[in-house]
Amino acid sequence: MVRKLKYHEQKLLRRLDLVNWEASGGNLAEVRALRRYRVGRREDYVQYKALARAVRALARRLRDLGPASAAFRARCAAALLEKLHGLGLVNSRHSLAVCESLSAAAFCRRRLPCLLVKLRMAQNLRHAVTFVEQGHVRVGPEVVTDPALLVPRAVEDFITWVDASRLRQKVLDYNQERDDFDLAA
Repeated sequence: MVRKLKYHEQKLLRRLDLVNWEASGGNLAEVRALRRYRVGRREDYVQYKALARAVRALARRLRDLGPASAAFRARCAAALLEKLHGLGLVNSRHSLAVCESLSAAAFCRRRLPCLLVKLRMAQNLRHAVTFVEQGHVRVGPEVVTDPALLVPRAVEDFITWVDASRLRQKVLDYNQERDDFDLAA
């Protein structure tokens, strides 16, 4: 016989089912991906999985179209591949086979903190997430504080430090590129 949980115990264990923990909490692969890519909210990863599933289904439907609609299939496949390549989710625009193997990890790799690590603006994902949340990074003219921002290929070159950021000043000091005009500001 187990005693009834107190209020604060119920509050702590609200999302945890100790009997059916695999079914209620998600699978281990999902938890591993959340930890690997430092995804803060599980809802974001669920949306990435749904988007990847929808793209895979669309690619399968395009593949299964009959020979009577070959022109339509080619036009739609080219548009889908162009869109996914522009978002940076696939590397080639030649075959629908890359669309059928799209996963949620591809969306996670296009998040802003992952690109900061790729561009060597941060040492690891934990620091990159912190830099974004504290407002040290801008994409184009906009300061970004949401680490869930998906960055397309066209905007990837415009990721920089905020002008008033202490990190930018440290990088400029280290590279001996700091301007005297910046010292007065």
